[in-house]
Amino acid sequence: MTSFVVLLLAYILSQFFRAFLAVISGDLTRDLGLDQGQLGSLQAAWLIAFALSQFPVGYALDRIGPRRTLAGFLLVAFAGTMIFGLSRGYLSALTALALIGIGCAPILMSGFYLAARLYSPRHFATMSSFLIGFGSIGDPLSGAPLAYFLAAYGWRATVFGLSGIVAFIALLVLLLLKDPPPLPDAPQQHVSLLGGIKQIVVKRPLWLIFPFTFVSYGVTISIRGLWIAPYLQRVHGFDLAATSYAAMAMGGIIAVGALLVLPLYRRIGAKPTVIACAVAVVLACFALALWGEASSRLAVGLLIVIGLFGVTYAVVMAHARVFMTPQEIGRGVTFMNFVFMGGAGVMQWLSGRLVNALDGHGYGAQATFGWLFAFMGVTLAVALAIYVAAPGEPKAAASAPP
Repeated sequence: MTSFVVLLLAYILSQFFRAFLAVISGDLTRDLGLDQGQLGSLQAAWLIAFALSQFPVGYALDRIGPRRTLAGFLLVAFAGTMIFGLSRGYLSALTALALIGIGCAPILMSGFYLAARLYSPRHFATMSSFLIGFGSIGDPLSGAPLAYFLAAYGWRATVFGLSGIVAFIALLVLLLLKDPPPLPDAPQQHVSLLGGIKQIVVKRPLWLIFPFTFVSYGVTISIRGLWIAPYLQRVHGFDLAATSYAAMAMGGIIAVGALLVLPLYRRIGAKPTVIACAVAVVLACFALALWGEASSRLAVGLLIVIGLFGVTYAVVMAHARVFMTPQEIGRGVTFMNFVFMGGAGVMQWLSGRLVNALDGHGYGAQATFGWLFAFMGVTLAVALAIYVAAPGEPKAAASAPP
């Protein structure tokens, strides 16, 4: 339990850093002379560094365990926050955000690694969902609480304070986080980084899970992160306050959904749970496309349905985990996380291109967002059709006597 609390604190920090730029952007624009494109590049630097770091993170988890891996990467995040607080221009801020992204990369995966090594596959999703659900409090902490400290102390002092929190959590990791016991049948020679990735990629059952992994999180996070505000404002005439309440409701229900999906998972298993939730999201996307403009209450309700059922992240990970040996868990879960995050980036890029193209051809807001939600629903439905063909568990396990 102590290790879980330490990982929870670290994940709250990671979620905070993922969202804090939106609140601090005004100060950066004023003091560092950044334009909107450069501000966007700062966020991109965090995400790209985070995603690319998944490969060395997986190798390190399997090689040296989560305690030293996480503590070492958090020191990189500490350096990033210090550089950020001292930044005088765009390049130093860009470097700082990339370092913070690298430092946050192993946090959730360390939790997944411990859960996979210490618990059965069935309990893996439970522990992972608890970590995601409760750790998501970091997102709202990057809103009003951060704004208070910015107003009271300024952004540089606030960032230096954050660096102290990063260092404190790194110390907690070193002192309190416990590595799982060594595997009794661990191989004498460790597999190389590229060799370990190949071991995961060549697993054929995962080929049927990868497309859904690539699309599912991307659909939900694109709607929540990119399109909820312009949709509600352009189609339903919401003002800034009403939009923020709707966005907060959808963001909060995403965290709640990570916990509420557990009873269904325990009753029917990983694959049926994922299918049931995905069907709900597909239907909600099509309903938004067809009838969303008729009522703002209906539209917000459907957006909440997408948030509630749209992040089956931990359950999909639990399904994929059963096809990994204990020696492959670190590389396996981090590669899956790379697919999740990479898919989210691609879905945001594709949806942006679609909206730009429809706007360029003179489509009205209702038609543009109707086609956007239809695109989301069709893409997820295709990925789900592939996922349905995936085996629920390895053949040896399926054929074993009860």
